[in-house]
Amino acid sequence: MAGVSDDSGVVVDRVGKTYDGDGDPVRALDDVSFSVEGGEFVCLVGPSGCGKTTLFRVIAGLADATDGEVRLDGTPVTGPTTDMGVVFQEYHLFPWLTVEENVGFGLERSDRSADERAARVDEMLDLVGLGEFRGSYPKSLSGGMKQRVAIARALAVDPDLLLMDEPFGAVDAQTREMLQRELLDVWASTGKTVLFVTHDVAEAVTLADRIVVMAAEPGRVREVVDVDVDRPRERGDPAFGERVARVRELIGARP
Repeated sequence: MAGVSDDSGVVVDRVGKTYDGDGDPVRALDDVSFSVEGGEFVCLVGPSGCGKTTLFRVIAGLADATDGEVRLDGTPVTGPTTDMGVVFQEYHLFPWLTVEENVGFGLERSDRSADERAARVDEMLDLVGLGEFRGSYPKSLSGGMKQRVAIARALAVDPDLLLMDEPFGAVDAQTREMLQRELLDVWASTGKTVLFVTHDVAEAVTLADRIVVMAAEPGRVREVVDVDVDRPRERGDPAFGERVARVRELIGARP
């Protein structure tokens, strides 16, 4: 697979993760290597037990790798960083803060002036179409709206990488498709680098430039699939169906 230079995007370089328990050590990840170029949209898929969540935590700086490393724009990731915006399946909004306050939360420790912070929040609310709900509290929002707030909050600090862990898994199918379209619009308008973890193969084919397909026990990269289909992608398109079938074949293949 073609790599990227260390001054652009994210590089997962021979990452391994072993858990020590009461019994024998468990190897969750083994020699995982792939890269995401600056401005690229890459999805990560795989069967149960392939270590997607563990890898996500390592990339996000929330867990240490046993061996190997992750580099963001050439710098090793050693912990959470504002260079990375993280969006989880659960919204993790602060219920006592308004939409506006949630979006601006990460900016409070920045060196921006109050006016600059307010302008940035306005920009992000407009980007996700929630300007008119700025004074609302999370309890009054739908699931899809809550996730749009979470995305706006992650983007507000202007990160180099948007890292997303099954962010649409908790919403209904119709809302999921709407959020997929909106995310692609946000990605196109911001030029952000996106690494998106999902268990939904059709979702990965809808969104990604490339799909990293993992194998399980231990988690490792089986193959990287190019999705060379013009956007917007229609699920009834034979080319779309071919990519879905190929990824599903890889996920179901035996080692």
